[in-house]
Amino acid sequence: MPALILNAGREKSLLRRHPWIFSGAIHHLDDEPASGATVDLLSFNKQFLARAFYSPQSQIRARVWTFEDEPVDKEFFRKRIRSAIETRYSLFEPSSGDSLRLIYAESDGLPGLIVDRYDDVLVLQSLTAGSEYWKETIADLLLEETGLKNIYERSDADVRELEGLSPRSGVIRNSIIRESDDPSFESRLTNIVITENNLKFNVNLQSGHKTGFYLDQRKNRRRVRELSRDKDILDCCCYTGGFTVNALAGGAKSVVSVDSSADALILARENIALNDLPADKATFIEGDVFQLLRKFRDENRSFDMIILDPPKFAPTAAQAERAARGYKDINLLAFKLLRAGGILVTFSCSGGVDAGLFQKIIAGAALDAGVEAQIVEHLSQGADHPINLHFPEGAYLKGLICLRL
Repeated sequence: MPALILNAGREKSLLRRHPWIFSGAIHHLDDEPASGATVDLLSFNKQFLARAFYSPQSQIRARVWTFEDEPVDKEFFRKRIRSAIETRYSLFEPSSGDSLRLIYAESDGLPGLIVDRYDDVLVLQSLTAGSEYWKETIADLLLEETGLKNIYERSDADVRELEGLSPRSGVIRNSIIRESDDPSFESRLTNIVITENNLKFNVNLQSGHKTGFYLDQRKNRRRVRELSRDKDILDCCCYTGGFTVNALAGGAKSVVSVDSSADALILARENIALNDLPADKATFIEGDVFQLLRKFRDENRSFDMIILDPPKFAPTAAQAERAARGYKDINLLAFKLLRAGGILVTFSCSGGVDAGLFQKIIAGAALDAGVEAQIVEHLSQGADHPINLHFPEGAYLKGLICLRL
């Protein structure tokens, strides 16, 4: 097996069980492995450290499969996949829905592999050279371990470019209909109905954000439902109405929902109808959220609850400063629109902004808005998006529930 030898002293991160090796840590390769192929990671004095896959075009040149001296083969992946799935179902309450994340990349010891279940369809994302190398084996194992028949691939995220991989999407496993252009199957992919906390949502697996829906916000949507009764609510970056539907289900007096995507707002309206919720209490506005918040401020509008769930402003720490300005501006405007005693539910999904920095940003926004506020609750991604203790990068979703005094 090819070996990747590290520079002297660069094994410290591996000894702490962090799974990434950057190009600058490498002394030399004793062979030239194919993209995604398995290599041994050795210290400068040739001691075994881990077994990983090689990514020749990425700055993260190797990602660890295992810290043990064991074969990386089909049975290795079977064990990892089975363990991840069993863990999910041991934590997941059946009453919370039929859709969840089954595999979460490095957090489950499978770097770059994401698998979400939507009812009876699995959606697979392969984001690294290693997961791509083993993708066909992994797809077969997913069917064996879940008993399902359908896998749709959504390997279309920009991060694949860093691995030298082109975007890919389409049906990769379907035991009944193999033609991806079959109209009945295509229709199901673009309009699958899932259940979450006794509410129903239309999901577009082909073109929806991430793998189709923000599964990581499940428990946070339920929390918003619990807090919504008799409130006038503003839902910013509402996408297909996950928070909006929950707010109406919780007895909100009114919900104004804002998003820049007309298609997303159409689906949000459909989701209200799907749940037989009062459409007359919902107002949808297509537009730029920053501009609309300023417009509402100038019109002296106010709300009892404001939900901010913007897109990723800072994928990496290098972009954190620019992202901080965006988060501060949007939260400052929200604080100005909150009534006394109002609730701000605010999120960041930017990996480059950690929880401590996010809290400082929100504190700065409240200060500049001239309001007093307190944190009453911290929010995060759901249990089906676990965080490996040795891989803090897996903690990307941060949320705060703040009360304006």
